[in-house]
Formats: sequence, structure tokens, C-alpha cells
Amino acid sequence: MSDTFAPRLAPALLSWWDRHGRRDLPWQQDPTPYRVWVSEIMLQQTQVATVLRYYDAFLAAFPDVTALADAEPDAVLHRWSGLGYYARARNLHRAARVVRDDHGGRVPTDFDTLAGLPGIGPSTAGAILALADHQRHPILDGNVKRVLTRVFRVEGYPGDTAVAKQLWTLADQCTPTERVANYTQAIMDLGASLCARRKPACPLCPLASGCVAHRDGVAAQLPARKPAKARPRKATVVLLCVRPDGAVLLERRPDAGIWGGLWGLPETGTVDGAAGWCATALGAAPVSQRVRPVLQHAFSHFDLDMTPVELHVPAPPGRAMEGDRWLWYKTDAPARVGLAAPIAKLLSSL
Repeated sequence: MSDTFAPRLAPALLSWWDRHGRRDLPWQQDPTPYRVWVSEIMLQQTQVATVLRYYDAFLAAFPDVTALADAEPDAVLHRWSGLGYYARARNLHRAARVVRDDHGGRVPTDFDTLAGLPGIGPSTAGAILALADHQRHPILDGNVKRVLTRVFRVEGYPGDTAVAKQLWTLADQCTPTERVANYTQAIMDLGASLCARRKPACPLCPLASGCVAHRDGVAAQLPARKPAKARPRKATVVLLCVRPDGAVLLERRPDAGIWGGLWGLPETGTVDGAAGWCATALGAAPVSQRVRPVLQHAFSHFDLDMTPVELHVPAPPGRAMEGDRWLWYKTDAPARVGLAAPIAKLLSSL
């Protein structure tokens, strides 16, 4: 049944989308390559409802690719703060500068060129060109993987090379030559709604008649999960070094690693080392010290326990601690810089 259903998938899906599809999303209005590109990057590993809270403000700040390329990294990360997975924002900014410098400020509409830009890749490039330029390209984001895995009952973890190759073949077989933009939106919509990860609404699905996983009663078990590994838990001590005027010392994080390129708090290995760090780095011992409750934060691959230590330092500290790496952040007149959500929460508590 699965072999014969591939040519019938697109007509059934488009018929459903014509009645139930989403047409009021902001990136669907004037779907230029740039606007669609921004939406696709934001939607990676992020739900539509969350993206809707950020998209319009981001486009207002950076209305075209040149405006994005000309912006400072801090301005971009500030608009991204709270969306998470900050490498997406850094790659988007890097790619915008490539487009400005190498392509005259026009987003490439050649598939290979577009897919080669930082942070894009084949699936995102296919979605951009299908939705904004009506080019026929298969896509394979998380929603599409789920739909195809169930319809054709593809066993195995989709992240494995052999399984991914099989899914790309199916994606290509199912992608029509007509109405490719609508089809691309439709299969993403189906995966985000009726064919959801938990409790798929199979009786309402337009593909149920040809879905092997539905027929076999295993839709909820597919796609196969990534083989489980022990989830590590890490710990650190973060320092809230506060001047008498209320400014807090921030340190720019390296581009690589968690919260790359954002502004964070200095860290030490132990609570006992906090005062010594202050004396060494600032040239003055703290006048008071308070250990706050542990703040827990979950990343995609590990959990982090942060122990905040609030240190009040004399004015002025023995060393200025300014420049590209350091910033005295005034909570009553905050700088427009990128902050990870837990750090912003700690700062707001002051």
C-alpha cells in the first residue's frame, strides 16, 4: 500500500489544506526569500506560537537582509533573547553578511548556493525556495519526518544515515510539481497539528487511508526515538558582582558552546572561590557576599545547576573591567544586549 500511495499523498494533503490550512501567519504575507528565511530559522526546534511572539519585532528591527547584515551581533542576539538555540541567530547574522558582501544583498535563489550559507542546509533551503520562489524541492524538517515515517512506516531513528536517506527519497517522491508552495506548507501544517508527536488525530487525518502506521496501530510509536543516553547534570557558580550604583558585571561568552555570543555572569568552580575571583579580577575584595538558591536550567542535552553568589563590591572597583569582553549592566537602564533567559531572570531579581 505504501508504494502506491506516494503519488496520491499530495492531492489528498492539498485538498485538506485548502479547507483547514493556515494562511494568516506573518511570513505568509509578502513571502519574500528573506522573510521566509527568517521564519524558517526561527521555527527550527521552536513552535509556531513561540515564534509569533518574536517574528514581527525582529522584522521591524531588521526589515531586510542588508539591515540584518549591518547590525551589530549584540543587537541581533538582543532580539533573539528568549528564543533559545542561539547558534541559529549567530548563523543567520553570518549568512546575512555573506549575502550582503557576496550576493549584492539579494538572497540567492540557487539551491546549492542557498543551502551552503551558514545555518541553512538542504531542508531549509528547499522550504525557502518552495515557499518564496515556487521551486520544487523536497523538505525534511521534524514535522515532515514524522508524517512520512508514519505514512510509510519507516522503522529506525530518523537521525541515522540510512533512515534519513530513505526519508529523503520518500520526500522527493511525494513532492508534486504543481502547487509546491502550498504542498510544502501543508505537510508542515499536518505534522504540527493532526500528526503531532503525542496523540496523533488519525481519524481526522487526510492521509489515514494510506497510512501504514495507522493501519497497523503504531502511529503513536513512530518515529523511533533517539537511543537513550544518561542525561548529564552539570553545575557552576555564577557571580553577581554588584557596584554601589546597582550595575552588575557581565562577561561576553565565547561564540562556541552554550549561550554563545551572549552576555552572561562570570563563573567559578566553587562558592568558596567567589571572593578570591572578585579580589583578583576586580582588584578589590567584596564588602558582602550572599549565596542564593540554586537555579536549574535544562538544555537540549544536559541539565545545569547554577549557584548564584551575590557580591557587593566597592566603588569604584580597582579595575575598570570594560571593553569587548566586559560590561557593567545597569538594571535600571539596561543595555540592549543578548541575555540568556536564566541570566535575565537573575538580573531582574536585583
